Amino acid sequence: RKGIPVAGGMAGGSADAAAALVAVDALFELGLSRETLLEVAATLGSDVPFSLLGGTAIGHDRGNDLTSVLVRGSYHWVFVLADGGLSTPAVYRECDRLRGTDVPEPVANPALMAALRSGDPHELAPQLANDLQDAAVSLRPDLGEVLYAIDAKKYSPKRVLGPEPVRAIYGVVEAERANVGMIVTTSAFATVHRE
Repeated sequence: RKGIPVAGGMAGGSADAAAALVAVDALFELGLSRETLLEVAATLGSDVPFSLLGGTAIGHDRGNDLTSVLVRGSYHWVFVLADGGLSTPAVYRECDRLRGTDVPEPVANPALMAALRSGDPHELAPQLANDLQDAAVSLRPDLGEVLYAIDAKKYSPKRVLGPEPVRAIYGVVEAERANVGMIVTTSAFATVHRE
């Protein structure tokens, strides 16, 4: 059972599209190869091939050309949900506007790759970043207030952050373990997913 919030920036729609593609292939016994499924998935959206591949991967081009990444360990996340969603195209337009035209070619962060291989959540946490965060906050300044409260985690990455501080601040998260960090997201259906 999938419970990804709509318009939350976590590829929920892309996961649905990938599942539909796999279902059609199976239902009609098409026997499509993995490569063909990935090609068709890329025509549906940049995140759809990742949803077919699963696991951890680095995306190239529009994110549809994927390379699997070796990951050890198990990571647990706390999601902080905010009411109301953001349009993916609007966030990308805002990101482009904020960055301007001088954007360097993206490269894999060696420290991030090493942290993923180590299996140590304390090594991984300080390496995580969201390239769309500034754009999302620009469109929804109220998200900045939540991020400000959570941002202290960056300055103490060795301290495991459990759900208690989040509950104390916002009362929206129910989780037993969190060893990597928190993800702030938006959703028109956030109240449904708060429990």
